[in-house]
Amino acid sequence: MVPGAVEVDAQRRVRAVVAPSVVVSVRALAGHTRRLASVCVGAHVLAATGLLEGRRVTTHWSTAQQLADEHPEVKVDADPIFIRDRDVWTGAGLTACLDLALALVADDFGERLALRVARQLVMFLKRPSGQSQFSASLEPASKTRRMDALRHYIMRCIGKPMSIAELAEQAHVSDRQLTRIFKTELNMTPAAYIESVRVEMARNRLETTDEPLERIATTCGFNTTDALNRAFRRTLGTTPAEYRSRFRTVC
Repeated sequence: MVPGAVEVDAQRRVRAVVAPSVVVSVRALAGHTRRLASVCVGAHVLAATGLLEGRRVTTHWSTAQQLADEHPEVKVDADPIFIRDRDVWTGAGLTACLDLALALVADDFGERLALRVARQLVMFLKRPSGQSQFSASLEPASKTRRMDALRHYIMRCIGKPMSIAELAEQAHVSDRQLTRIFKTELNMTPAAYIESVRVEMARNRLETTDEPLERIATTCGFNTTDALNRAFRRTLGTTPAEYRSRFRTVC
């Protein structure tokens, strides 16, 4: 089971770091084990050995893009808590690797014993949803002043409907140009960006207020609780009520 390490740069960006000597040791040890697993960013170490080529893996959400960029031969999926691809297991984060360890117990001794262990540790045997519900929506950096101004406009108007035409007019470009700008700078469509902002705002209110779902839906621009529920299901794999029960920070 391979752990990993990270460093934080001056801009507070987290990056996984891999020591060449550790890569050599892991590659040598891998030939004498029936199963490999990585803890959190340890997936970067396994990838550096070449042992993950062609495999589907996960790692902590904060370094998943780095792993995909540095190892295009690896199929990185940033959402699951853990992934098993034949004899290689990868876990998303430190506590997620408790879930992975339970899965290893179930693999070796059966689910009945794993359930007993889970009860003793007060854990889910199989945790619902993926790690996207735990990751903050990192604000992607804009490359132009025009996009910064447009994003500020979206934040000010988040509680009301916004059309592509309205945003294009605000940015003084055509509808097609607007879509292209969002794709180039933020790697998403205008609609997807607006929904991500609304979901992030709703997450914050669910964590820090007692507001009813109806008010949160209206304030964040979803208008109905059904629309709020669909957005949470689509982006976080859970419901607003389930999210609040786990992450609420007020009493």
